[in-house]
Amino acid sequence: MKIVIIDYGAGNIQSIKFAIKRLGYEAILSSDTEEIKSADKLIFPGVGEASSAMKMLKSTGLDKVIPTLKQPVLGICLGMQLMCTYCEEGDTDGLGIFHADVVKFDNQLKVPQIGWNKIYDLKSDLFTGISEGEFVYLVHSFYVKECAETIASTEYGVEYTSAIQKDNFYGVQFHPEKSSDAGERILENFLKVTQPNTIK
Repeated sequence: MKIVIIDYGAGNIQSIKFAIKRLGYEAILSSDTEEIKSADKLIFPGVGEASSAMKMLKSTGLDKVIPTLKQPVLGICLGMQLMCTYCEEGDTDGLGIFHADVVKFDNQLKVPQIGWNKIYDLKSDLFTGISEGEFVYLVHSFYVKECAETIASTEYGVEYTSAIQKDNFYGVQFHPEKSSDAGERILENFLKVTQPNTIK
């Protein structure tokens, strides 16, 4: 299985590669369009600031490539947020894959939210073997509003989307590579996803 981590200068790449290796697979890091298109599974990571990350995507043309991908794609943290329609951070238009907005937590809350929190209302095969209320690791100041494509929720002052799915695109706000056994199981579930090679 060819697993490609999309390289656009934003991401916690090594920890993701190590997590995939622990599952018995190898992942390569690439920004090459043809290599990305030929992958069986794609991971779209992200740590950083939304507007800067979108500029990097646009500079390489990946902003046009990613929404057209047909194979399973997993966005992690900022990667998930960039797949949404709009992000308040840097007044940034996203890739528009998910019809949801990304907004900042209330100023009365301590931000970023750092640490372990629960996921619940699990609605996808991505969570096979994961219990309601399982703890995962998060680091973020902005969140995706709940929408029709939400497949898991978390509460931090407000209930928000901690995972999202549309066709072959998946996104998780938390870091599965840092979420112990539960995170590895979620990554493994993603790597085992099989579905038609089309987007509705």
